[in-house]
Amino acid sequence: MKDVFGTYHPIINFMFFCSVLLFSMFFMHPILLLISLISGFSYYVYLKGKKALKFSLRFLLPTMILISLINPVFNHRGVTIIGYVMGNPMTLESILYGAGTGLMFGAVILWFSCYNVIMTSDKFIYLFGRIIPAMSLILSMVLRFVPRFMTQVKIISDSQKCLGRDVSDGKLKDRVAQGIKILSVMTTWALENAIDTADSMNSRGYGLPGRTAFSNFRFDTRDKMLNVFMLGLFALIIGGAVTGQNTVQYFPSVRFPEVTAAGIIIYGAYFVLCFMPLILDLKEQARWRHLQSKI
Repeated sequence: MKDVFGTYHPIINFMFFCSVLLFSMFFMHPILLLISLISGFSYYVYLKGKKALKFSLRFLLPTMILISLINPVFNHRGVTIIGYVMGNPMTLESILYGAGTGLMFGAVILWFSCYNVIMTSDKFIYLFGRIIPAMSLILSMVLRFVPRFMTQVKIISDSQKCLGRDVSDGKLKDRVAQGIKILSVMTTWALENAIDTADSMNSRGYGLPGRTAFSNFRFDTRDKMLNVFMLGLFALIIGGAVTGQNTVQYFPSVRFPEVTAAGIIIYGAYFVLCFMPLILDLKEQARWRHLQSKI
């Protein structure tokens, strides 16, 4: 089923991803980090399915573990020494901080992955085309070109394998020769693609004075309601940061903020914000199934 959150206005999508990315990077509270990580993982799996699971298990999880283990090896701050490694103290504070850093890294990567799915080049140009037209166009073209280039490399490599010219087999000299051939083909493809893009831009009047622009995006009542709701959540979360509810002191000793009613409300607001795209999608699915049951 189509993602519902992606159908909202681009400014809503951009505001959401900017907020969750910034909050994930600056709030090192383990509860908030876990909420961000689980919600980002859930939404990414909803968007990409098995591909998201493979990416998370093969790349993201080992990287998070590696980051968590590296920090206490090089960071010896803290007062609670639990052992020594090669004569260097291993502190509880550094281990917890490393675990928090690993969670933060995983959450940020997952939300960036969701961002790449939802924020298409059309949305990016719509938001920044008039502010920084040249830069927005270049960024959009680069973000679009890289996956196309990788797809084309795979196509050419598979074609070479069918001809018995596998770049991963044979002597080193033959493998280098096949790699050079693939590079030559890809260079030609990139140049031809650039010429086609330039011709397409010229035919659409790019760079001409008085050129008009058309967009399908409209900021309707649905977007206004969600925008007000998001701003309310932002206010609660930022208020929690000001009052110290979202922060944890790791050094020289670990200190968590006291659990209060206000803190629980702030955690709940952060939970709703992070899970909001998934909640909207599940709500739409339930509504669709209800309508189908009446047929």
